[in-house]
Amino acid sequence: MTDPSNNLETAANPDKLRRVAIDPVSRVEGHGKVTLLLDENDRVHQVRLHIVEFRGFEKFIQGRPYWEAPVMVQRLCGICPVSHHIAASKAMDMVVGATLTPTAEKVRRLMHYGQILQSHALHFFHLSSPDLLFGFDSDVAKRNIVGVAAEYPDLARQGVLLRRFGQEVIRVTAGKRIHGTGAIPGGVNKNVSPEERDYLLQDAEQIVAWSRDAVGIARRLFEQNLDLYNGFGRIRAHTLNLVREDGAMDLYHGGLRARDMDGNTLFDHFDYHHYWDVIFEDVKPWSYMKFPFLRSLGPEQGWYRVGPLARVTQCDFIPTPLAEAARREFLAFNGGSAASATLGFHWARMIEMLHAAETIESLLHDTELQGHDLVSTGKRQGRGVGVIEAPRGTLIHHYRVDDNDQIIRCNLIVSTTHNNQAMNEAIRAVARKYLDGRTLTEGLLNHIEVAIRAFDPCLSCATHALGKMPLELELIDAAGERISALSRGTEGAGSCLAA
Repeated sequence: MTDPSNNLETAANPDKLRRVAIDPVSRVEGHGKVTLLLDENDRVHQVRLHIVEFRGFEKFIQGRPYWEAPVMVQRLCGICPVSHHIAASKAMDMVVGATLTPTAEKVRRLMHYGQILQSHALHFFHLSSPDLLFGFDSDVAKRNIVGVAAEYPDLARQGVLLRRFGQEVIRVTAGKRIHGTGAIPGGVNKNVSPEERDYLLQDAEQIVAWSRDAVGIARRLFEQNLDLYNGFGRIRAHTLNLVREDGAMDLYHGGLRARDMDGNTLFDHFDYHHYWDVIFEDVKPWSYMKFPFLRSLGPEQGWYRVGPLARVTQCDFIPTPLAEAARREFLAFNGGSAASATLGFHWARMIEMLHAAETIESLLHDTELQGHDLVSTGKRQGRGVGVIEAPRGTLIHHYRVDDNDQIIRCNLIVSTTHNNQAMNEAIRAVARKYLDGRTLTEGLLNHIEVAIRAFDPCLSCATHALGKMPLELELIDAAGERISALSRGTEGAGSCLAA
């Protein structure tokens, strides 16, 4: 699975390659760039997605009391804070030895599915729809959310209201729309009152209908652009996701399922509390984002894909009727081509949004949301692992806590990190097909960004590692001259470089 387009030795004169950068990648959360190395004939010799922002959450959470983690780590992101909030809370449930009460689990599930709904609506309607509606190489002045609102005002309005409803679900369950405090170690700090329930139920039916319409939009876009969508950035990849005990899609809890690119099961219902037995992480000197892989297959062959496309295609069924019907149509479409296409992410994402809307409506009719038994504790433990399916894919939080209740170790493997190599493979496939040997234009370069956006990456979430990552620091004087520099390679050893 080594890509020849990533090998500089294929160039006759590697020193003469020119570098083209897409910096920054637009309409994604966080900051990243793509570099291409081209020869004198515009042939592509290397394509890489670089994550260039640096954040140290795994390090600076050390020394904090464990009960601060659910509130603290969600500051990783303003788009998916609920995902980190709940994953950290699940990890701390293990630390305090809790078995959640029915009310606590259902309030958390409601919160989580509100997050799935609002995040998927944001990505599809605001970030990706300009490409899908106007074309990948359309006028850049029009290819944005303002252009969508001008030409498709009803569609843009539905996108806004879908996201708003998801945010209101979060506000009711977490206390506020962004960076709430509803989940705590061992449970939640509030229930859903009858008034809050009735407030959300006023719009729940409409939200389900709009979500169903969104699935239809995604399908029609695929039908209208079948040849383009089928062949765009297509890669073969292993998959990883959580499934319920009966194999159903469950975005809050379950066991790990991994399948190879031929559909063979590598492991199933694996206890995520020991995820390190099946997943390992590699580092590269050109990115601050790690490269996870399946241990059994090794770093070169073991990379995989997570997120809506993996979840919708690899679960046995979706436990809500409308989304399950949509899943079956998706899998059967054109002989299954959409289910293995990179742009199939968008269709799968809308199926999950429909599932989230159905789940929210169902939960709102559950009287246990009004229960008062909110917190439980048990035997204290020194390790906590929490795993959920965040909007972008599998999210792992792992903590070690000492006898003084302080966090002494933290490891986060976020959804975008799982997809790191898959995104690199997809943009190489796009570069080979659309850019190789051609004079580059903004529209052609946007094809690369379209492939990245299909994964809905959250680059802010993915750049948190500290300790083994390569790092270069430069000291520049007032005249712009470099005085000195400090670099550290992937092994963590530092060296001082003279100017």
